Amino acid sequence: MPSISVKGQNMPESPIRKLVPYAEKAYKENKKVYHLNIGQPDIKTPQIAMNAVASHSLDVLAYSRSEGSEEYREKIAQYYKKNQIDVDADDIIVTTGGSEALLFAMGSIADAGDEIIIPEPFYANYNGFATASGVKIVPVISKIEDNFALPPISEFERLITPRTKAILICNPGNPTGYLYSKEEIQTLASIVKKHDLFLVADEVYREFTYDGFEHYSILQEENMSENGIIIDSVSKRYSMCGARIGCLVSKNKNVIKTALKFAQARLSPPTFAQIASEAALQTPQSYFDDVINEYEDRRNTLIQHLQEIPGVKAGVPKGAFYCIVELPVKNSDAFAQWLLEKFDYNGETIMVAPAAGFYSSPGVGLNQVRIAYVLNKESLIKAVKILKVALEQYRD
Repeated sequence: MPSISVKGQNMPESPIRKLVPYAEKAYKENKKVYHLNIGQPDIKTPQIAMNAVASHSLDVLAYSRSEGSEEYREKIAQYYKKNQIDVDADDIIVTTGGSEALLFAMGSIADAGDEIIIPEPFYANYNGFATASGVKIVPVISKIEDNFALPPISEFERLITPRTKAILICNPGNPTGYLYSKEEIQTLASIVKKHDLFLVADEVYREFTYDGFEHYSILQEENMSENGIIIDSVSKRYSMCGARIGCLVSKNKNVIKTALKFAQARLSPPTFAQIASEAALQTPQSYFDDVINEYEDRRNTLIQHLQEIPGVKAGVPKGAFYCIVELPVKNSDAFAQWLLEKFDYNGETIMVAPAAGFYSSPGVGLNQVRIAYVLNKESLIKAVKILKVALEQYRD
């Protein structure tokens, strides 16, 4: 029998999606499932983006340029300049989602066996991208007791080896909702410049910050032209997850030149999605103001009700729309499956993402879950009530 590759065998399952068969079984049993497991916003996509596709005048749906259309990249550069990030169109490669941008970045800066240091917990697919690229993730653990703040600089420096190529952060963070301060970004910038590394920042949740805090990009920091790489996406910013448009941004010309070769190998990003994404850049600030207010209210509602459950500990997000929640259970994978397979409260249950998949350190996060607060407040209150009842009934 033909064999599967070792790389394929080592490719991790998504902790976000692996429970889908159990959810589908719950639907067939007529259970209502509240989805707290996936960051699919219920916010409407800006109408201007939808209209741009509906009113297109294309006669041929042709390839676009491998780096993305020049007009779109010019407008992305203008967007960044409004956010105090001074880049030009030539510093940008449009990708098929932020996921492809991460793959291009890893492929451009690291060889098989090289290492990238990542504060954990981190976006689960970083594990998959690293496996696909032959890269080794070296985790530095941030803790729920510290609300997932950046670990001390000494923790990073002791992990740096001759094979270390980069530090990768998500800011604001998925799955923690942690927002790095300007001082923390400056600390990371000093480390990568001292050790001649890259700092890769996944900034797809840039707009989603709360409590008066503001996002500080790595490319707002001086002297980061050679070391900084931004990963970005329209998915969450404009509630356009299905568009699959992202970008890789760097002022390092060698990085862009190399990433472009990966972009050429996959030919081009999707044309219609670029049309929609270009139009979305005209979305007024009032849209974001309303969305951010809504998410801040949802976060406050979620945290308030979680803190009322005995034995539950929740990190308080400063950005994005996720939080890590520690539960009084031994194994959150088993608990999440039980919620869908064997439990309901008045015909309703919840779906959560077990958090162990957001770590690369073995045995860490086993009693944690990630919750995405992408439901309205009424649904969040119901979902937390269901969680409370479930925890009262569950036996490890």
